[in-house]
Amino acid sequence: MEVLMSLFDFIMHIDQHLSEFVTEYGLWIYAILFLIIFVETGVVVMPFLPGDSLLFAAGMLAAQESNNLNVWLMIAILLLAAILGDTLNYSIGKKVGYRATKIKIFGRSFVKEEHLEKTHSFYQKYGSKTIVIARFVPIVRTLAPFVGGIGSMPYKTFITYNVVGAILWVVSLSLIGYFLGNISWVQDNFSKVILIITLLSILPIIIELLKERFGKKTNSIQ
Repeated sequence: MEVLMSLFDFIMHIDQHLSEFVTEYGLWIYAILFLIIFVETGVVVMPFLPGDSLLFAAGMLAAQESNNLNVWLMIAILLLAAILGDTLNYSIGKKVGYRATKIKIFGRSFVKEEHLEKTHSFYQKYGSKTIVIARFVPIVRTLAPFVGGIGSMPYKTFITYNVVGAILWVVSLSLIGYFLGNISWVQDNFSKVILIITLLSILPIIIELLKERFGKKTNSIQ
């Protein structure tokens, strides 16, 4: 529970934590940002790491001249992390497959079956475009390339959508953070902004769940 609370605090105040990292580690912040995005997108058991909020906060950080960060270099590094992360996840899915649901670490499933089912429903609706759309949806973002590997999606198709999705995700959120970063209201209400971003990110899942629930009720009435 304590670990979850610490993670929640890190996500909700990620702007402050990243600012501390810059003060303490200087330009090593580029490597730290790379590592977080790479692990969040590339390691199937790490879907809880910050993604959208990190990109937004990184953009804000680059907007502040005192940090001496180059926003375009930062975006290039984050793009590389996102593309390599998804590629690693795809490779793991191709090699491990559904056996991952049987693997347990400390008594817990390596990959939750319900998470895979949610991701499969995305694939059924959007096909290969899921790789792009999933970039903006927590949990699904981490599992989509993994499921793509399990389903033997052709690598040429995967890498195309991987790169397109990474560009749309990294560039849009980083630049939104960059251009809004110097607005005092955004700086003073960062937690609220992150909550809004999170809600917008999970909105597709909420809509799908509501459609599924009300669809079942309609069918049962008929």
